[in-house]
Amino acid sequence: MAIGNVGSSLTAELNRLANGGTYPAVSAYLDEQGAANKWAGTTGLSTVGALNAKNGVTNRSLFKDIDGVANALGGTTGLAAPAALRLRST
Repeated sequence: MAIGNVGSSLTAELNRLANGGTYPAVSAYLDEQGAANKWAGTTGLSTVGALNAKNGVTNRSLFKDIDGVANALGGTTGLAAPAALRLRST
């Protein structure tokens, strides 16, 4: 897994955000769902559910898909989720 570079994964970016903006040691990495829930301050939600909650959306009928919610959180449009979240500081 690439960590902290342009090719970094969604899991890496979620771990960075959940860790306050810096990439944690590989031994401290959470899986994608765990990192999304930690960053969103939620528990037990899917990755998409946690990110929508972080974006202030709790009504499932208004949920955005993974790229859509990542762009909303990153203040961008049209990017893949990892790239959109890479632009977010925390």
